[in-house]
Amino acid sequence: MSDTSKYTMVNPPEGYTGEGFFATKLSDVVGLARANSLWPLPFATSCCGIEFMATMASHYDVARFGMERMSFSPRQADMLLVMGTISKKMAPILRQVYEQMSEPKWVIAVGACASSGGVFDTYSVLQGIDKVIPVDVYVPGCPPRPEQILDGIMRLQEIVKNESVRRRSSDEYKDLLGSYNIK
Repeated sequence: MSDTSKYTMVNPPEGYTGEGFFATKLSDVVGLARANSLWPLPFATSCCGIEFMATMASHYDVARFGMERMSFSPRQADMLLVMGTISKKMAPILRQVYEQMSEPKWVIAVGACASSGGVFDTYSVLQGIDKVIPVDVYVPGCPPRPEQILDGIMRLQEIVKNESVRRRSSDEYKDLLGSYNIK
C-alpha cells in the first residue's frame, strides 16, 4: 500500500477536465512550460555572484525550478541575472549581452548595486541596470541571501507563466524597448 498523503498535487491551469483528457488554452501551456524551463545566464561582477553560487549549490538547489543548466552563451539563455556592481564602462557590454539574447528574455537585477548602484554613488558606477536594459524583477539586499534570490526567481516564474504569448510583439513592449533604443 503506497502512502500518497505526503505528496501535494499542484492544481492544473484553468481548462476542461474529463475522463482521460484535459484541455486548456495554448498560452497557459506555453507559459507553464517557459516558467519551468528558464535557462539562466549569470552576469556576476562582485559579492552577489557568490550568493548566487550558493543558490546553485546543493543546499538551496535552484535546479528544482528547472534551471540546472547554466548558459554562458547569451544566444542560449532566456533569463539574465545581473549580480553586482556594474561600472559605466561595463554598461555597453551588459547591453550587448542582453541584445544577443533571443526573445522571449527576462532580466533579474540581483542586489542593491545592480538595482540602484548600492553604496557606490560615484561617477564610475551605473546607478541601476534599468538605465541600459529593461528589468523584470528586482532582488533587494547587499548581498541578498540565497532565499531572496530564489524568491526573485519564483516571482519571475509567475510573470512568465501569466505572460501572453503575444506580449513580446505588442506595441506596448515595442515602446518599452524603444525607450531603451533597442529595436
